[in-house]
This record gives sequence, structure tokens and C-alpha cells, in this order.
Amino acid sequence: MVDVVTFGCRLNAFESEIIARAAAAAGLADAVVVNTCAVTAEAERQARQAIRRARREHPGARIVVTGCAATLDRQRYAAMPEVDAVLDNDAKLRPESYSAAASTPLPGPPARGTGQARAYLQVQQGCDHRCTFCIIPYARGPSRSIPIGALAEQARALTAAGHPEIVLTGVDLTAYGADLPGRPTLGQMVRRLLAAVPELRRLRLSSLDPVEIDDDLWDVFARDARLMPHLHLSLQAGDDLILKRMKRRHTRADAIAAARRARALRPEVALGADLIAGFPTENDDMFRRSLDLVAECGLAFVHVFPYSPRPGTPAARMPQVPPAVVRERAARLRRAGEAALAAALRSRVGATDEVLIERPGRGRSACYAAVRLASPAPPGTVQRLRFTETDGKTLVGVVTP
Repeated sequence: MVDVVTFGCRLNAFESEIIARAAAAAGLADAVVVNTCAVTAEAERQARQAIRRARREHPGARIVVTGCAATLDRQRYAAMPEVDAVLDNDAKLRPESYSAAASTPLPGPPARGTGQARAYLQVQQGCDHRCTFCIIPYARGPSRSIPIGALAEQARALTAAGHPEIVLTGVDLTAYGADLPGRPTLGQMVRRLLAAVPELRRLRLSSLDPVEIDDDLWDVFARDARLMPHLHLSLQAGDDLILKRMKRRHTRADAIAAARRARALRPEVALGADLIAGFPTENDDMFRRSLDLVAECGLAFVHVFPYSPRPGTPAARMPQVPPAVVRERAARLRRAGEAALAAALRSRVGATDEVLIERPGRGRSACYAAVRLASPAPPGTVQRLRFTETDGKTLVGVVTP
């Protein structure tokens, strides 16, 4: 048996499924593969903790470490006494990496019965941008896109395997297509994918750069209900000078305009965002503009990252905010996000929505709200529910006739 422990983004979650199949194809048994993340120092700390825990709980197992952190600092992980092997991001997806004698091709997409109603589909890898806080482009390489035909084929297979919902993932999703013949945009790809796979019931997008959402994507978002009314924006900050120092490609006004446009096209939309607390040089006024962005954009799902310096990045050489201040600002952002989510959920009590049943008694609405079922429904199905109450974090729903 191979146990894959995953840290980080949805792309890592997608790749962990490939890792499990690659290890199985190679005949690897009694092993733990830790798929690491390098976005923050905390993510790396948790990965090292998981490695040590894996050795304690599985003393006879083979411990393999891979992912972005392992790619960037191979020697650090190879030096851990618990670790048997370290693989970079390219090697981790190949069966031969897990057994020198293995040459077995990967099996098809995971079949129904894996316990996952939602499937992830990688459409793009790598990043051509150099945000000053981010180390990921050095671990993932330049942007590379998967052709639309191959994506449609994979989406058909995933739908046939029983996944009602597919999430498109990538390191820089809105960069999709710039390296392909004809330079198709993300919106053009989404439109063609939905047309090519009419049996796909729900399509969801991962993080989007607000200023790089193309007109075709806005159009398909407005016209096709199968594209879920939930957009997660890569905002990072709400102050223009901090955004400039981050080397982001949008302004505060761009973020607010994207939120307003989404809400005008789909009033039921739920918006989420990534926000970094305590970026170098951030003062109280700059932070306040990030805090205010939660309300100004109407963000219901806020992912807060306390800034931590990544060696080798320009931001690590900038004047740092004291760690205690970073923690306090992150806590304030989280509280604002929790209050916004509670308000958004209260506004949906009494409404109905289609809910993907992920496991017994639990699901996700079209707008990505967590739902607890008051009446039974089969996992892996999409059911229309009426929401009767909320505890501020989760909606309670009953199946409607």
C-alpha cells in the first residue's frame, strides 16, 4: 500500500493522484510519499513534521519526499534520517522514478469508488511571472499548457468514471494557451471544453488573476450555468504600492472591478481570494486597505497567508514586518473573512441550490459553500437542496422534490 500525503495547492492534489498511480504501476508497496509545498515556511514545517510522523507510524515503510519544497532544496530533505528518497516535480509523475525496473504506462483516470465526487484536471503548469514573494516558478518552471483536445479527452474519461464535477487547475491558470499554436485563451478553452463534453455537469475554476480574465471567459461565465458561480481571485493585497512591490499585474481598482463584473453577470456568485498579511514594508494604512478589500469585493472565502520570507526571492531582502505584527494582521484578516462567510451563508438560508454530495451527509453547493444534509442523499450525485439554517460556517440543507 502507498499512502500519499499532500500539502499545498489543488495542482498538488491532482498530482498526488498521478503519484499514487505511478507508484502502483511501479509495484511500490508499503511506502509513504510526502508531496510537499514551498509557498510558505509554515507549509515546509508541516511537511517535515509529517515526514517524521510517517516514520514513527510506519517504521518499516519507504519514505519518499517530492513536490516543490523537495525540488527547491533537495539536500535538506535528503539529509533527514527518516527519508529514503527525494524526487523533483518532474520525476514524481513517472513510474520509473519509483522503480528503476518499471516501465508500465499509467492506468486511466481514477474510477468511481475512490470516494472523490470531484475530480481535478491540470490544464497548465509553471509560471512566467516573478512575483517578488513567490518561489514556485523556480520549482515549477515556465508556463506550459495542455492542448484543448487532450483536455477534452481527459474530461470525458473523468465524467465517464462518475465525476459530476471537474476543477481546472494550474499554477497560473489565466496564462493558459500563450504557448500553444493560435494562443487560445483560458476562456476559449473553457468554452470549447464545455461544448466538447456536454455530459459534464459542473465545471469549476481554481485561482484566477483578476486582470487577466479574458472576455471569452467572462462571456461563458455569464452564459453557461455549468461553469460554477464561484470565482477565486489571486489578489494578495489591497494596497497599490504593496501590489507594485509584490510585482503583481493588477491594482486595487482592478480587483474591485473584477468582483463587480462577476456579480453583475451572476448575482448569485460567491467570491474568494488569497490575501497575504504582513508583506515587507506594509504599514497600518496599507494593511487597512487589504482588510477593507474583503468588504469592498464581497469576499466570502478568504485564504490568508501570513507572509514568510522565502530565501532567494526579492521580498526576502526587503524591510520585514515584525513576526508578531504579521500574526496579528493575519488573525484580523481571518476574522474578517469568517464574518463575511457567515453573512454570505445567512443570505442563502431559504434559497435552493444544486449540491454535489461529496460523502455521506456532506456536500458543496454550486457557490462552494459547505453543506450538511438534514436528509440522506447518495454520495457522488448532485441534488437540489433547500437551505434551512446555518451555523456561520456550514449551511444545512434538505433535499427538495
